[in-house]
Amino acid sequence: MRCLRLVAVTIVIGTGCHRPLNHSGEVKVQFQIKPQPVRVGPVVVSLALTDAAGHPVTGAQIAVEADMSHPGMSPVFATAGEEQPGQYESHFSLPMAGDWVVLLHGTLPNGEKWERQFDVRDVRPS
Repeated sequence: MRCLRLVAVTIVIGTGCHRPLNHSGEVKVQFQIKPQPVRVGPVVVSLALTDAAGHPVTGAQIAVEADMSHPGMSPVFATAGEEQPGQYESHFSLPMAGDWVVLLHGTLPNGEKWERQFDVRDVRPS
């Protein structure tokens, strides 16, 4: 009986004090890449971040990683800067034609982290 109480207290304390690291469901991200169609060379990724109520998310830090969908190509890294409240932009270059995956690694001003992934298919030769 004593052991059962100890287990119950441990579960209550463990779950009661747990704070999720990622509230990514609270951040909505709209993704756009230009030029269209996407070609090898410079691209601009535009992001619009809003909270669950639709308000702009300001002050986020966003790291951008672009990877080819097949192995063998080095990833491309960049950051996205805030251009207007809730509007972020990243400039980088895609060095090869094919299918790419863009990963966003974000940190909100309160330290909470979120991630998103977007496919960029059929990048054309320049």
